[in-house]
Amino acid sequence: MHKFDVLEEGKRLQEASKALVLIHGRGATAENILPLAGFFTDESWYVAAPQATNFQWYPHSFMMPVSQNEPWLSSAVDYVKKIIDNISKQIPEKNIYLMGFSQGACLSVEVAARYATRYGGIAAFTGGLIGSEPGYDKYNGSFDGTRIYISNGDNDPHIPQSRTEETRDQLVKMGADVTLDIFPGRDHTILEDELEKAKSFIL
Repeated sequence: MHKFDVLEEGKRLQEASKALVLIHGRGATAENILPLAGFFTDESWYVAAPQATNFQWYPHSFMMPVSQNEPWLSSAVDYVKKIIDNISKQIPEKNIYLMGFSQGACLSVEVAARYATRYGGIAAFTGGLIGSEPGYDKYNGSFDGTRIYISNGDNDPHIPQSRTEETRDQLVKMGADVTLDIFPGRDHTILEDELEKAKSFIL
């Protein structure tokens, strides 16, 4: 399904002390989201940004039944997990950070919940767990205090506020330290205030 195609920036993986995985949104590219790395990292970091085939991780809304987004969703989850596994051969998971926007934010928290462990930190800019009913039976492990930042607008056209609240509650049950920020009237975008808050919380 998804072709393994990852853009890399920063220090070589074998020499880096921390890693950031950036996951782009629907219709975007790895190049689009890579500039975020400059806000969160320095020269000691390795940065990976995977590219989704056809510029989307799965074809339908994340609120649709999971079966309607298959087999692309499973392929996307496996894709991101493979990147994390490759990085963890060189850098411990406690120093690996996940970050995404919109569809990429949904994929970030979905992968993290299915393979919960002590990550360095996670930022989901406008995203939530995937499915008409999140797949709680698929979520395993403990976040062991991992800091997770989730943001949303109060009336986002793609990501309901209620789902970000459900996501927060589920991740807290799994041992995460979660901050959820709701921005009144915010468009479907990332504000500088969100970046500042995420940086201060997860780093």
